[in-house]
Amino acid sequence: MAATATATDTNLSNLKTAVAGLDQISENEKSGFINLVSRYLSGEAQHVEWSKIQTPTDEVVVPYDTLAPTPAGATEIKNLLDKLVVLKLNGGLGTTMGCTGPKSVIEVRDGLTFLDLIVKQIENLNSKYGSNVPLLLMNSFNTHDDTQKIVEKYQNHNIEIHTFNQSQYPRLVADDFLPLPSKGNTGKDGWYPPGHGDVFPSLSNSGKLDALLSQVDPRAQFFLYLDRLLFIMTSIIDIVLFSLLFIQGKEYVFVANSDNLGAIVDLKILNHLVAHKNEYCMEVTPKTLADVKGGTLISYEGRVQLLEIAQVPDEHVGEFKSIEKFKIFNTNNLWVNLSAIKRLVEADALKMEIIPNPKEVDGVKVLQLETAAGAAIRFFDKAIGINVPRSRFLPVKATSDLLLVQSDLYTLEDGSVIRNTARANPENPSIELGPEFKKVSNFLSRFKSIPSIVELDSLKVAGDVWFGAGVILKGKVSIVAKSGVKLEIPDGAVIANKEINGPEDL
Repeated sequence: MAATATATDTNLSNLKTAVAGLDQISENEKSGFINLVSRYLSGEAQHVEWSKIQTPTDEVVVPYDTLAPTPAGATEIKNLLDKLVVLKLNGGLGTTMGCTGPKSVIEVRDGLTFLDLIVKQIENLNSKYGSNVPLLLMNSFNTHDDTQKIVEKYQNHNIEIHTFNQSQYPRLVADDFLPLPSKGNTGKDGWYPPGHGDVFPSLSNSGKLDALLSQVDPRAQFFLYLDRLLFIMTSIIDIVLFSLLFIQGKEYVFVANSDNLGAIVDLKILNHLVAHKNEYCMEVTPKTLADVKGGTLISYEGRVQLLEIAQVPDEHVGEFKSIEKFKIFNTNNLWVNLSAIKRLVEADALKMEIIPNPKEVDGVKVLQLETAAGAAIRFFDKAIGINVPRSRFLPVKATSDLLLVQSDLYTLEDGSVIRNTARANPENPSIELGPEFKKVSNFLSRFKSIPSIVELDSLKVAGDVWFGAGVILKGKVSIVAKSGVKLEIPDGAVIANKEINGPEDL
């Protein structure tokens, strides 16, 4: 034990010396990184005793349909919205879909990108209710420069857009726990963004948190000027009280992944949190067989907590994946009280579970340590989950998801993707596309138009397959072209419950 402790101390001492010499990052980033590595080297872990896990009650994970209706009056809705800021996690690149630059600028539907749709949604709320809901984008060093250029096109829109960067941490060389950049790899490959759990300290370090908490309505500037003119007739105390009427500090931030098209502002949820003074809310939704690895909410030692598969003992993994016992999973749509974030960050109390992520860079084995924002739930007071409809979880992680949202299964309304009521099955069809469709450019080139899939149950496509215009797919369809065969689905084809391997099967 003593030898292990000595080795740990030596590693940490050498690391601190090396990190001190990294002038590419701020002092806040250096101390945050050292703190994270120290916790990891100490073996700190959140051990879950399986016998203590309890299923959350409806008071802890609130059913969506039990929430009070949204206030009907426009003034009440405006007052609610003026408490809110929307924050989208915008640090991811579109490389897995064959794109360069931020994933949020991939065209999703009707020529509009993720970011276009997000802006439309918020702008519509601001215009409809006269509110001022700002949009924050948390970028990484990978997406910052491109995003700064992209948001310029929204300058004349009815929306304030602010950007800030999450932390930039050095990758650790697995052999000696020294930062990769200190060994000469100072390019982008030497660094990493440490997961979306970093949103809370980065929001604070950027100065955005304090700015949001003290945001002043522009009208206040006029009245402050008027006060100066009338100071002889009015007491200073009256002036201050009068001015404070126009200070509209934000209270809640709605955090979501930029690629989740279902993550739109929900006034019922916001109204519930304000009324019950909940500091944190995680949206969860019923688990399907496609979501068995997703984190779930549990009651544990009197608090609500996120349980991830990595924390589950091997002998209980099968139980964890069961949709009978653990019926919900985390959508990563999070609502958090801004004052609570400030309190906990300043107290250095947000010690979320560390996720070690091994990688390889130029043949060197490295480690990046990350945290997840959902794991912060156990540190907040009156934290709850809300069991929301599946429609609030519509991520686009691959071209198979893109096919869904570009099809007649959805329509667009004020920037929101709305499900087609003609679809009888409450679940979306399962879609599996082969490697020929992995990149967005290849995917788009292989469809003259996206097929109709309102009556589709499942689709498997692989090989050199090309779709004509106006194709209709129903039931269970498998289209797998034989090796060396170019398979063209003709315009207007209707394929129902069929397996196709060559032109002769059409």
